[in-house]
Amino acid sequence: MSANVQLDDKKTKCTTMSGAEMLIEALKREKVEVIFGYPGGAVLPIYDKLYNSGVFHVLTRHEQGGIHAAEGYARISGKPGVVIATSGPGATNLITGLADAMIDSLPLVVFTGQVATTVIGSDAFQEADVIGITMPVTKHNYQVRDVNDLPRIIKEAFHIATTGRPGPVLIDIPKDVSVTEGTFQYDYTISLPGYQPTTEPNYLQIRRLVEAVSRAKKPVILAGAGVLHAKAAKELKTYVEQQQIPITNTLLGLGSFPADHPLFLGMAGMHGTYTANMALYECDLLISIGARFDDRVTGNLTHFAPNATVAHIDIDPAEIGKNVKTHIPVVGDARIVLQMLIEQDGKRSENAEWIEHLNRYKKDYPLWYENSTEVIKPQALIEKIYEFTNGEAIVTTDVGQHQMWAAQFYKFNSPNRWVTSGGLGTMGFGLPSAIGAQLADRERTVVALLGDGGFQMTFQELAVIKELNLPIKVIVLNNNSLGMVRQWQEIFYEKRYSHSVFQAQPDFVKLSEAFGIKGRRVQSTDEIEQVMRHTFNNREPEFIEVLVEPEENVYPMVAPGKGIHEMVGVKK
Repeated sequence: MSANVQLDDKKTKCTTMSGAEMLIEALKREKVEVIFGYPGGAVLPIYDKLYNSGVFHVLTRHEQGGIHAAEGYARISGKPGVVIATSGPGATNLITGLADAMIDSLPLVVFTGQVATTVIGSDAFQEADVIGITMPVTKHNYQVRDVNDLPRIIKEAFHIATTGRPGPVLIDIPKDVSVTEGTFQYDYTISLPGYQPTTEPNYLQIRRLVEAVSRAKKPVILAGAGVLHAKAAKELKTYVEQQQIPITNTLLGLGSFPADHPLFLGMAGMHGTYTANMALYECDLLISIGARFDDRVTGNLTHFAPNATVAHIDIDPAEIGKNVKTHIPVVGDARIVLQMLIEQDGKRSENAEWIEHLNRYKKDYPLWYENSTEVIKPQALIEKIYEFTNGEAIVTTDVGQHQMWAAQFYKFNSPNRWVTSGGLGTMGFGLPSAIGAQLADRERTVVALLGDGGFQMTFQELAVIKELNLPIKVIVLNNNSLGMVRQWQEIFYEKRYSHSVFQAQPDFVKLSEAFGIKGRRVQSTDEIEQVMRHTFNNREPEFIEVLVEPEENVYPMVAPGKGIHEMVGVKK
């Protein structure tokens, strides 16, 4: 990506600094509020300049914890998460988080140390080809060879990470570059000829969409995370109410539209509601906004919206037509597109019968579970958490059954309340991302809703929660297994539970207390009310282990290879 960079001569002030000093000064210029990191030999010059710099740094207990915390921060704040790690294993420990942020479109700026330029390519101690390794899982990456390029590269990185479709950008800094002195300049006007995201949509395509809505008898909107990235939740609600179009969300789009709104159909996809999935199957016009038609949403593509005209609104033109044939492509920022559609105020479709039809589905085929006084049902627990937090908590999760139950039974009525790993499906994501989410919003209650499997991957980050005294409520749903793996083995592999049920577990309560965090274990339904009341009436970090029904499954479910309308576990 070649740069065409100009300096504003009236503002430019040139100062001699080391590369490490340039990095700290650039972060201040970018108004970075927090850095997540872990020091090591190749970044010691940077960490030395961090000392007494006034920049807030969080020492996570693993680089993966650091980058997931940065993702949680980015998801809630909308600002780029910033990470620093050393060379070699420090950098390679970031790969999962980079891939996670890339597929879920989260803005990160990641700095890795590197061995000195004089020994790059010699298999020096803690050397790794970070550029080669991270190229497939970053929006862009750089290796700095000249210290004078560093300020420009940092400015470009923040620009690239936060514009267009957001994503992670990595800057690899050799150790000798960080100690070499050069000229610091930061008043650049950035122009990247090879990177010019389209934000303003084509007006003719907007008109085509307006006309398609006016003709449709069974329109539906599928809203994804792109609505949240564009900060377009308000505009989405206005447009839906103006045109009276039923709406469903992807997993990552939850919160972009109020879950308690009468036009909301619930989440779509593999574990979506019957109403949402049937709406996608039966519609004659599908308007996708900021969603990329992931296979977990579409099911078998042959049966996805088979009779619909498809309009796809996305800031990333590469996503349009990639998975689903698109008849009305609209490339642009979701907020700007929705504002233009609202201004058009086209003729509403005649869809009263369609809305009534979908409302019958809602009534006849709701989400369900068999409640019990004998064992704790995870769905009931999540409903209780929703009740005690008034639906206003930030909820973070790992991946698996508990994630799907949270998506189904915690009603997200506002944006920026839901932090989960979507496209990559990363276990261990929930706990560290809660740290970043809490730092992004200090006043709001944050609930880290975890599975016992995912928790054991990153539980060391409890130390950070204690160290910073973050009032995060860590709730582990313990079913003594890798729940979603076990469910698939039950349904598709004739109950051959190959290495999905834990034969030994630590005492999670004692573990939390070892980190200095008060722990409780809930084993019966009559304990839930009292424990929830205590937990959500204080501003202290707390850990709760809940022993849930071990063989509970997530329904509805669309089996692999099946159409979105071919759900199992639907109950009338």
